Amino acid sequence: MRLLLALCGATAVLAGPHSGSTFAGATSTAVFPPPGATDTSVNTYFPGPEQVGHAGPTPTGDEAWVLETAPAAPEREDVYPLISPVQAQTPLKKPAFNPVRSWGNLSPWFSVGDVFGLPNTSAAVPSGCELTQVHLLHRHGARYPTSGSGPSAFATKLHGVANSTGFAASGPLEFLNTWTYKLGAELLTPFGRQQLFDLGSAFRVKYGHLLTGFTDLPVFRTTSEARMVDSALHFAAGFFGVQQYQSTYHQLITIEDDGFNNTLAPWNSCENALNDISTIGDGAVANWTQVYLQKTVPRLQKYLEGVNLDAADVHAMQDLCAYETVALGYSAFCELFTEEEWKGYEYAFDLELWYDFGPGNPATAAQGIGYVQQLVARLTQTPLTEFATNLNATLDGNNVTFPLNQPIYVDATHDTVISTILVALNFTTMAANGPLPIDHIPKHQTYTAQHLVPFASNLVGQVLSCPASHKSHKKESFIRFLLNDGVVPLTGIAHCSENKDGLCAVADFVKGMKERIAEVDYEYDCFANYTVPWPDTITDGRMHR
Repeated sequence: MRLLLALCGATAVLAGPHSGSTFAGATSTAVFPPPGATDTSVNTYFPGPEQVGHAGPTPTGDEAWVLETAPAAPEREDVYPLISPVQAQTPLKKPAFNPVRSWGNLSPWFSVGDVFGLPNTSAAVPSGCELTQVHLLHRHGARYPTSGSGPSAFATKLHGVANSTGFAASGPLEFLNTWTYKLGAELLTPFGRQQLFDLGSAFRVKYGHLLTGFTDLPVFRTTSEARMVDSALHFAAGFFGVQQYQSTYHQLITIEDDGFNNTLAPWNSCENALNDISTIGDGAVANWTQVYLQKTVPRLQKYLEGVNLDAADVHAMQDLCAYETVALGYSAFCELFTEEEWKGYEYAFDLELWYDFGPGNPATAAQGIGYVQQLVARLTQTPLTEFATNLNATLDGNNVTFPLNQPIYVDATHDTVISTILVALNFTTMAANGPLPIDHIPKHQTYTAQHLVPFASNLVGQVLSCPASHKSHKKESFIRFLLNDGVVPLTGIAHCSENKDGLCAVADFVKGMKERIAEVDYEYDCFANYTVPWPDTITDGRMHR
């Protein structure tokens, strides 16, 4: 209590009306468990459930398979327990525009409906078909910002002024007078952990019946970064159960670092994913930021004396809205911006993703092609024997760490990796209106980051047994892909034709993927010394000679 009173008294002195406190912009952190609290000598007082026993009745029911049995597919809509900007302003109403869905790859994932162009289907299994196998590639959950990125840079700038010449914020920016930076770096937030647990439990409800086809424990894969391991474990806890997951599957953790081939972190074995070629989108984003924030900077500047705002600062304030919301549950920054400004912010992510990690970058198809090779191996149950891309011969050539007989495959990765894999798979409808202009938002935008790679984004390959035609009762194996519950047309893949449900015969899909693998020149695209022309007209993630 004395400490609290002292702090309040100090704040009253340091922060008069509309004046910034000296601690404004400072970084604030919390540590748990408290230092010295992990006393193992008392562990015997807290035995686990196996030692305690007395668990009561434990009969299990049958596995769920809602995608085949229900009249409609379940959809993800809410961001509970976060307070979205819409909820903060109008808690009893839901306006048509929701800023949370304009945060690009910082948006929490949601069911995207028919945005990919197939309005007459859904995630539910098509009539007459049965699920036989599923391939899940998912992103980690919501995280803190990348080390040294815009949000922390803005906080450092504000704190520097607060401790030198001082500043004064008023009106909608008045909260900056006592605002501190409470975000960590790169780790999952509590909401991010919830996202992956929810994704795992929902996946069990949708695909749990496929577990009956296992003869050995499943092998799921993730990479070694802390947020990747945490995401994989929270998914597993949701999918298998908290008390069961540690003994009911194998978690393969692949090394994500320089010098290690890894299809789930492919940039480490692709030189042109680490040099200037990998950042050609940064200039596009910088240009667009100046365009869409041209009126915003002076509008906010009039409420802030002593700190000169620029477009990078204001863009970082939009970042802080997204990051504080997914980390702390609410952010005062969200209320500063208009619908038009949020749409401009959204497009900045589209540009970055397109030119750095998507169809407009010449090294992206090469980065994603290793996963495509793994997918073909799994679909055909054919061991991998050639390792000229980012495949890992030690792990991918071993049937223990890379089994080929699983009804369910689960791989965890990053947003930028999912985007390269989408390019490698040749999902061309997503790139239909590219190349993207850098001075305006195009009409009928088909490449939107919040639809493709939001936090906990999930790409699902459904393998189904379906009638070969509407006139035939003979069953054939088909595949289709759902990205965040939206069915993706496969018309960009050789041998796959238009289908209202996004289906392609597995044999045709495999044939098309083998042709795609053959046309991607991994060595050239990843290691050749070339210059990307500007304007950049690439739309297939390749550097054509």
